[in-house]
Amino acid sequence: MEFDLIARHFTRATPGAVLGVGDDCALVSPTPGKQLAVTTDLLIEGRHFMPQDGPAGLGHKTAAVNLSDLAAMGATPRWATLQIALPAADDAWLAAYARGLFRMLDGHGCELVGGDTTRADVRTFGLTVIGEIDPGRALTRSGARPGEDVWVSGAIGSAALALAYRQGRLFMEQIHAAQVLPALYLPTPRVELGRALVGLASAAIDISDGLCADLGHILARSGVGAELDFAAVPVPEAARGYLHEAAAIEAVLAGGDDYELCFTAPAPQRAAIEAAAAAVGVRVTRIGTTRARAGLDVRDAQGKVMPVARTGYDHFAT
Repeated sequence: MEFDLIARHFTRATPGAVLGVGDDCALVSPTPGKQLAVTTDLLIEGRHFMPQDGPAGLGHKTAAVNLSDLAAMGATPRWATLQIALPAADDAWLAAYARGLFRMLDGHGCELVGGDTTRADVRTFGLTVIGEIDPGRALTRSGARPGEDVWVSGAIGSAALALAYRQGRLFMEQIHAAQVLPALYLPTPRVELGRALVGLASAAIDISDGLCADLGHILARSGVGAELDFAAVPVPEAARGYLHEAAAIEAVLAGGDDYELCFTAPAPQRAAIEAAAAAVGVRVTRIGTTRARAGLDVRDAQGKVMPVARTGYDHFAT
């Protein structure tokens, strides 16, 4: 049963690997002179998604959240291994899941070369993705310096606004909710932008747990602080009428699940960054400045420091 399931849904040609699915290990040959970037992530039913969520969207998200980590380091995706735990083997469900997974992996030239399946009480998906990058060129969290620009890609808060609406914590008109809901189910990893930022950005991270929390990781690793201009943070157009609500403000600053990039760069790189982003079709916005003094202050339109009770998602909070 297990091997039939793998053969039906997850075994494909892997021309970029020496040996793909079917043996105890996959065999791959990295491009000579490249370093490997390796990341892994879990999606657990009831924690990261709901039982009623569609399988194709879950397949898409399984790949997207991992590819986003490679994007944050400027790496090129190459190979992936998949781990699946299921209460039962539902063939139609798995076929749809595989379609969503491969649509995302294929779109970024990433080959599935192995993995594992088992039975469990709740659906659980883990993906390990391997990318390549030139030695010494990876974007990390530790390169920011005082006086640099803080940037983000895309719009911030869409997924968290959608979740707040879905959970009844934020009222939104249906027409507006419909504009942010896709971000919760079908995030877009900024792989091309990450690669374009290599040599321009000084530090980078993907926004998975929340803007303040993830920027905070850059600040801590770099030994700097920052000031953000809340009015400059790009939010989805559908959200603008709700920013007087505490739940909407929290979604923007601490909501997470955006999978946009947050990065720092010296001011002289502004034109080059805007050109690089335009070349890959992604909007980028300057939202603040790093400073020598530790900590993160978010300022409102009047320049006053805004209280930020929660900075991001806590994986071990109840």
